[in-house]
Amino acid sequence: MFEKKRLIAEFEEQGFTQIIFPHAQTDWAPYLREAQNCFIDIINTIKEFQNCLVICADKEATQKHFASHKNLFFTEYATDDTWARDCSTLCVRENGKTELLDFTFNAWGEKFEADRDNAMSQTIKDIYTLPVQKLDFVLEGGAVESNGKDTVLTTAACMLNPNRNPKLNNIQITQNLKEYFGAEHILYLNHGYLAGDDTDSHIDTLARFINEDTIMYVQCRDKADEHYKELHLMEEELSMIAKERGLKLIALPMPDALYYEEERLPATYANFLFVNGAVLVPLYNVAQDREALEVFKKTFPKREVIGIDCSTLIRQHGSLHCVTMNFAKSVGLQVSLFF
Repeated sequence: MFEKKRLIAEFEEQGFTQIIFPHAQTDWAPYLREAQNCFIDIINTIKEFQNCLVICADKEATQKHFASHKNLFFTEYATDDTWARDCSTLCVRENGKTELLDFTFNAWGEKFEADRDNAMSQTIKDIYTLPVQKLDFVLEGGAVESNGKDTVLTTAACMLNPNRNPKLNNIQITQNLKEYFGAEHILYLNHGYLAGDDTDSHIDTLARFINEDTIMYVQCRDKADEHYKELHLMEEELSMIAKERGLKLIALPMPDALYYEEERLPATYANFLFVNGAVLVPLYNVAQDREALEVFKKTFPKREVIGIDCSTLIRQHGSLHCVTMNFAKSVGLQVSLFF
């Protein structure tokens, strides 16, 4: 039976989650133990629902952090940083076959060193049960949201930014996205941003597909907040898209402003994570945490909703979704390579 090419959605059944463990040569160094504790919490939660692949600079030392290795796999590779969402492969499916697409990662427009992160998927590719295809096109996983069918949601500020693919114009970039993901519709949001965000407005900090026809998004209700105008305009854009395409919208609260070393941090509940049977929600020890959890519980009555303290993660301008990558059910791990 013919199956049209599509970018597999995160809300579909998964094979495993991939995560990169913090080490002393990353930006987590000043508070490494705090960061590692947060990652341990995330990994221990994930492994209760599905397999988790942990990429680490020191395999033996990392394994000691876990009392049980059930559903855990460890592979040794020294990365520049730990943003697995943006330097891992994406899963595309066509005619019953899944492909792993390894896009070029240039650290959000060459803002940081990223040679090792960019080389990661090619270096560890033998651990996957499917081949990895390297692509000469700059794209981060956090920049695209799929409805699992025919639509990809992204932001113009990121995807069309000349710091990503400067030799291509907007029309060429859009055509490439359609070809890579088999998408009929590439929807660009022209508004929405978070202060302190290094990614040029990744979509996974602003708006997310939770099924084929529903988008969760960040809503700012405080007119005194610096984000109010842009997020209000984004909400209007989403409302127009929803009306045109018959989509539903679910609003998430905006967390109170968080600061570290006098810099506002891009805290957002939109950076949640799907695993099989559950949704993990980033929390920041602010008043809106409870409201956000209630929204998720109401929205996902058949999934377990689990809050994860990400107040340490956000110091490096990322959160729960940013440090993880989901792999489709059709992708396995070469178990023999781990023993």
